Amino acid sequence: MSSETTNKIEYPLFRPLGDSAILVVVGDTVSPKINTHVRGLITEILEKDWPGILEMVPSYCSLVIHFNPFALSVIAIEKLIRDLWEPALAVEKKVGKTVLIPTLYGGNFGPDIKTVSDLTGLSPKEIIKRHSAAQYLVYALGFSPGFPYLGGLDEGLKCSRLSSPRLNVPAGSVAIADAQTGIYPVASPGGWRIIGRTPVKIFDHELDPPSIIDPGDFIKFQPLDDEEAYIHIRDQVEQRKFEIEVILS
Repeated sequence: MSSETTNKIEYPLFRPLGDSAILVVVGDTVSPKINTHVRGLITEILEKDWPGILEMVPSYCSLVIHFNPFALSVIAIEKLIRDLWEPALAVEKKVGKTVLIPTLYGGNFGPDIKTVSDLTGLSPKEIIKRHSAAQYLVYALGFSPGFPYLGGLDEGLKCSRLSSPRLNVPAGSVAIADAQTGIYPVASPGGWRIIGRTPVKIFDHELDPPSIIDPGDFIKFQPLDDEEAYIHIRDQVEQRKFEIEVILS
């Protein structure tokens, strides 16, 4: 038997997280196909409406299932996942949406764009052009409420995180880290390189639901011409008059 056959990993993999949660590993690479499988499993489980499942949290290639241990066992959940494994592959992609995010790049709003330029060899103008040209898949929401992990970053824009994280990143900051891009929904510490900022609130605890985006949606950044345009939208947002442009697909 070859070592390739011997070392082949078969999914799903299960990892208990205490006595009321389990990690289900669907794959080992970041790809739209695997992420779609993750979301397909969630769709299938929700349709089964099993009592005892409290919450499901997706990530790039896995999901965490929180459950009531008095209503469900780990063995029962593992069997459920295995039974739904193939059907989840065939789940039709839900009608998603593309959320357009107005963004002011560079200057005080994107203090790391010059460093990104030095690291990538691209001019700030080219960085803005490439970053705003892509349509980004929302793989997951974390590490702070509503923070979208976005896939689809132009290869030429990849660059390392900051060697020392900032203690305070302004809400709305649009940033790059390695092969990812994202938006800081609230002010928080962070080590991603900030290239711009949006005046839009992508997470608002006063709304229901509080996040304007979900895993499986897409985001497209729209460059703003100047700070005046940024302030105009910011004021509209604060007055609850700004309507985010959404394209249904």
